[in-house]
Amino acid sequence: MNSLTDRTSVTRRRTPLNRSQIAGFWGAWAGWTLDGMDSFIYALVLTPALTELLPRSGYAATPANVGLAGSILFALFLVGWGLSFIWGPLADRFGRTKVLAGTIFTFAIFTGLAATSHNVWELGIYRFIAGVGIGGEWALAGTYVAEAWPEDRRKMGAGYLQTGYYAGFFLAAALNYTVGVHYGWRAMFLTGAVPVVVAILILLRVKESEKWQKAEARTVRTRPLREIMGPAYRRRTWVACILLTIAIIGLWAGAVYEPSAVIQLATKAGMAKNDAIRTASLATGLLSIATILGCLALPPLAERIGRKKTLAIYFLGMAVAIVGSFGWAFYLPNGLAPFIAWLFVLGFFGGNFALFSLWLPEQFETRVRATAFAFCTSFGRFVGAGVNFLLGAAVLHMHTLGVPVALTALAFIVGLFVIPFAPETRGEVLPQ
Repeated sequence: MNSLTDRTSVTRRRTPLNRSQIAGFWGAWAGWTLDGMDSFIYALVLTPALTELLPRSGYAATPANVGLAGSILFALFLVGWGLSFIWGPLADRFGRTKVLAGTIFTFAIFTGLAATSHNVWELGIYRFIAGVGIGGEWALAGTYVAEAWPEDRRKMGAGYLQTGYYAGFFLAAALNYTVGVHYGWRAMFLTGAVPVVVAILILLRVKESEKWQKAEARTVRTRPLREIMGPAYRRRTWVACILLTIAIIGLWAGAVYEPSAVIQLATKAGMAKNDAIRTASLATGLLSIATILGCLALPPLAERIGRKKTLAIYFLGMAVAIVGSFGWAFYLPNGLAPFIAWLFVLGFFGGNFALFSLWLPEQFETRVRATAFAFCTSFGRFVGAGVNFLLGAAVLHMHTLGVPVALTALAFIVGLFVIPFAPETRGEVLPQ
């Protein structure tokens, strides 16, 4: 009875959120949602966009050329993501909210401009610059929520925030199911310009985090990038880079190639083109819902058993799910239903990204936090760009999608051996 009373008392003592904290969270969440939508739009419209633009660029729109060009453009997009580390030092110097609005404005404008592309070169440039904006949003949104929310709420705040990205996947799938099917790929890119409104609202409504304001007031100006590479932070910086790289490889291998795999399996099952596209959209929606559930389940688990054990469970789940979906179900004679079933498992453990929103801010002090978050995520995207290019080449060489993607499960096995080198921050407050 006393135990129940104690738990109820703890629940009631949770610090209430003020209006600025609530507005700030929803601004960050909406930006992250539209970020996810923007990222996944490309995967959904890849084939129709390149089928139209390749002939205008002097290349035949063969399946091989579409696959290769798609991989090159996506690798270029990920390089843009990688260059997004520039936002981190800016946020540590000028504040979280202004720079967060800048990232959203950048990816929104250049996603909208992608709708005007006349050839693959223009599409590549627009996607590259959009990637620079998209890449910075996660680091700044995660940093802002960690600093702005009270200590007793910020862990779940990280899980709530991460659901936004996958809500964006769901939104992109819904738009593709309606707008994309009826109005084409250009209309899909135009919907990506909507986040401009969110950027304006963030600038007007959201106050800067008190932690940053206090740190700014007492900080002697240093070079944050040099500091996170110094003796105090070097090990945790590089370990975080490796773990994030593995997570990013899994995200893009599983999520980005999922629509193409579903379309291939649906076509093989005898579906018409539009029905296959709709099936891919529904499968993406299922993947997104599962990932949202994985994000929500992660913070309580991390609080109970620790950050490192939680990430190990999610990494192992990702390895099994990638092999089960792309290595096994994809090659079954009637593999569409089993593949979609495996997507739920793949989606749930894809929620491992929520741990980084929770864990990374705990590893660095306020004066360098945004720089560290942005650098670690950007490093992974550079490597992810290279892996994506290799995947495209492997698909072209092996004439199959399943095996090359299934091999990315090996990265998560490597990750299980890296996790022990990371710091365990369970029970610690956010460093000042």
